[in-house]
Amino acid sequence: MPVYEYVCKDCDTRFDSLVRHHDQADSVDCRACSSSNVRRLVSGFATPGGYDDEFVPRQSAGNGGGGGCCGGSCGCGRA
Repeated sequence: MPVYEYVCKDCDTRFDSLVRHHDQADSVDCRACSSSNVRRLVSGFATPGGYDDEFVPRQSAGNGGGGGCCGGSCGCGRA
């Protein structure tokens, strides 16, 4: 079952909702004010491992020495 994010156009509350069927995704009421005047938002998605583990080079303690990017072996010109 997909989880969709919504914003209420009446009270400006953002919330998410677990929807059983895709055809019901546009018939959700606001949790705060019970209004049906809500808009489904385009949401980002999570990936296993997260952003930090996959894309951000980590430096070792001290001066950042050792191999890897900006440790001298990637050729980026920074040491």
